[in-house]
Amino acid sequence: MKAASKADLYRKLPSVDELVHNTELASLVSREGQAAATDSARAVLARLRDEITSGRLDAGGIEIALSGIASAVERELRQSLSYSLRTVINATGVILHTNLGRAPLTASVVQHIHEVAGNYSNLEFEIDKGVRGRRDIHVDRLFRKLLSEELAGAGAGTHDVSTIVVNNNAAAVLLALNTLAEGGEVIVSRGELVEIGREVGTTNRTRLTDYESAITDKTRLLLRVHRSNFQITGFTEQPRIEELVSLARKRNIPLLEDLGSGALIDLRSVGVNDEPGVLESLRSGVEVVTYSGDKLLGGPQAGILSGRSNLIARMRANSLFRALRVDKLTYAALEATLLAYVKHDHDAIPVLRMMRLSKDEIGKRAKTIAEKIRRPGLSVRVMAGESVIGGGAAPSAVLPTTLLAITSKTRSADELAARLRASAPPIIARVEDAQVLLDLRTVFPEQDETVAVALQEI
Repeated sequence: MKAASKADLYRKLPSVDELVHNTELASLVSREGQAAATDSARAVLARLRDEITSGRLDAGGIEIALSGIASAVERELRQSLSYSLRTVINATGVILHTNLGRAPLTASVVQHIHEVAGNYSNLEFEIDKGVRGRRDIHVDRLFRKLLSEELAGAGAGTHDVSTIVVNNNAAAVLLALNTLAEGGEVIVSRGELVEIGREVGTTNRTRLTDYESAITDKTRLLLRVHRSNFQITGFTEQPRIEELVSLARKRNIPLLEDLGSGALIDLRSVGVNDEPGVLESLRSGVEVVTYSGDKLLGGPQAGILSGRSNLIARMRANSLFRALRVDKLTYAALEATLLAYVKHDHDAIPVLRMMRLSKDEIGKRAKTIAEKIRRPGLSVRVMAGESVIGGGAAPSAVLPTTLLAITSKTRSADELAARLRASAPPIIARVEDAQVLLDLRTVFPEQDETVAVALQEI
């Protein structure tokens, strides 16, 4: 028998219109709409044509493909209409995992977002006066409580502290530089280089005299940048923040510190040292501090500027502030996060709660999961390990943890990790030393059973 030509195979394919009006797809078209069904039908037919063109589909294969073409269109449509942004289970042990969305939000934050998003709100409206208001007041009042009152209580200075919010920390630094140093120079250590300003010192050593000798009549700002995602070790030298504050006051030049991570509590209580906090910086006399909302603060993505009220007022008046402002959902999330700090309910904030977990607490959960797995050829053992903060925060800090180490006699570690990512929801793990490692520090306890089931079915 003569083999069917490609032209013969192309002729067997239905038209888009014929496929969309297939009786098997009637309910789908009615439910999702003809436009979406037509797009999916075109995509399926295009794949079949490509397979015919490449020779991967012969006469026998085309008959099989056509018998299931309605199901193929339905699968295509379901996939095209599903969300691309999905929840995953973070089993990497990286608390602030940038690729996985950094800080997860507390339940009260999600509830407040839900309430504000689904209704109108007083975002820029003063209810008691019936006039237009400012959106930044919703969080400035809480920052004042957390910062100004703490500073006053510690006798750390007389200046009032105000706060404004923009869309991320890079925007916060941009706004500060544009407001305080436009047309002039910014002095920054080469060891803290962030591609702005006039560099002083060497990569590993910068002295106070380097700053002082670099100041000219064009200097508008001294900039200190926290090295949030790298370390310089060995022969290093860096002026103390108090020395820079003294120099800035002596030369009547503002000092800006870009903290990046933005801790509002002393992290030494959870074993994280050498990570400067917002209060610590302001107590030292730094006039403006910039930091992120979605790192150690544990809230939504945002760039936050706290400092002397007169300087913050200048930034608020900058037309760039409007271009960088955040929306009602960010304010709702940040307000609810800050309220947890005001109440001293730090365990309500997921990233702080995860940092507080002990190795033994995590170990008990890991052993419970390991005992549930009974699959021939699959080894699940419990071992000691380390978690990290991540997200450009506390680069040298590690937290002792307990890991689940998974190996298989028939599949590589990369294959096992891929199968976990194919779970619903996807489970993201680490692969090290030819084994899959799961760190439950970053897995919510209510997700433990989902992890166990995924391992059992892997």
